[in-house]
Amino acid sequence: MKNLVVESKYDGKKLTRFLAHTMPNLSINNIYKTLRKRDILINDNRISDNVILHTNDVVTLYITDELLYGKPVEIDVVYEDNNILVINKSIGIPVTDDKNNEISLSQLVKNKYHKSTFIPMPCHRIDRNTSGLVIFAKTFDILEFLLKKFESREISKTYICVVTGILDKKTDLLDAFLFKDSKKSLVYISDTLIKGYLPITTTYKVIKENLEKNISLLEVNIETGRTHQIRAHLAHIGHHILGDGKYGINRTNKDFGVSEQLLCGYKLKFKFKECPTKFEYLNNMEFEINYEHIKKYMD
Repeated sequence: MKNLVVESKYDGKKLTRFLAHTMPNLSINNIYKTLRKRDILINDNRISDNVILHTNDVVTLYITDELLYGKPVEIDVVYEDNNILVINKSIGIPVTDDKNNEISLSQLVKNKYHKSTFIPMPCHRIDRNTSGLVIFAKTFDILEFLLKKFESREISKTYICVVTGILDKKTDLLDAFLFKDSKKSLVYISDTLIKGYLPITTTYKVIKENLEKNISLLEVNIETGRTHQIRAHLAHIGHHILGDGKYGINRTNKDFGVSEQLLCGYKLKFKFKECPTKFEYLNNMEFEINYEHIKKYMD
């Protein structure tokens, strides 16, 4: 994903002209292809036409770096052995194949390991616009094992994010109910049980506050891994994730100059109750990446 703010010299100019000047490696054919797929947003509204732009319009492109900059997308491998592959996923790339995208993390992995007898498979997902750690299994046995461990919550995922406002409680456990509207690609949160809604539990801890900017850095864990759970649940309690174009506050995002969703799955830990001898070495293993790209907004 790439956010571009329209400068005054492009006021009244067509989108294609603006993109041709600001993203010279993006071909006109790929611009029109992306328009047809409605993967270009103007001020958070999806478009399919070559519209006229105005000063301070925000153009959001859901296009891979390979097309944007004319370079291949690299896989950031954090850890690898004969059983697992742990990758630090970039923002803007879905974990699995998506009809609205040219490429996915799974496809990149497949391209790299195409000569392997077993193509590594993802054991879980994170949102396209969330960065962070994703585990791939390199054998069928470990895939089956890790899928069960994720289901039984014996693998913990910890996130870091920047949200609007200063929270009254510095640590809390939040219970609510979530409904997923697949047609709109949105979820809705309710404090009371409604038919069709599923229970969710989200815990957070305040890591840092900036009173002047009125923002907070949170560490978040989810007991239930529902779609968009962290983003929607925090927005529901009035603390929107900066850079979130779906559940966040667009005016606030622009004021902070945030072009990326400030949410990262930065830590994974294995804590197995039982496991086969061949996988015992993985137990209590922990993977962690730095989150300076998010933390810098607190200064």
